[in-house]
Amino acid sequence: MCDAMLGGLARWLRAAGYDAWFDVHARDGELVRRALEEHRWLLTSDSGILERFAVSEGLVRCVFVPPGLSTIQQLSHVMRALDLKLRDSRCMDCGGELIEAAAVEVEGQVPKRVQDLGVRFYRCAGCAKVYWRGTHWESIQERLRHAMQLAGTGTRPGDAPARKSDEGPKS
Repeated sequence: MCDAMLGGLARWLRAAGYDAWFDVHARDGELVRRALEEHRWLLTSDSGILERFAVSEGLVRCVFVPPGLSTIQQLSHVMRALDLKLRDSRCMDCGGELIEAAAVEVEGQVPKRVQDLGVRFYRCAGCAKVYWRGTHWESIQERLRHAMQLAGTGTRPGDAPARKSDEGPKS
């Protein structure tokens, strides 16, 4: 669960394959309560949250993300703190699982030139957004690998996981 200051981090955690919840309108008390009820890690840049009883007493697991970090530095910080590895990407918008979709299923939803390339398509099980592997996907993968290198995980370029059927998403 990401606090209101960490919306970009939530998107990148989803790209890294994690179910990251974010709502810019969620109040501190709601975040702490939901993290406790759902047994989730709470990620925050708000030192005030650290003073809440459930957090200060260790009832809610929390990672403080220092303010002023770039989104990729935030991602690296969290990946290192929680010893996370890259997984199959999730939808960066809603966090839904990406399911392979046939080209005929996404016809009219992707540019014709892309459909003619014969690439694999993926549809988000949550919001139905369509993804495919392309230059934007490669850029995302490179940023994820960079975050992992900053985290000191030993991940080398090319180590990012492939999708279940071998290729990842692009939007």
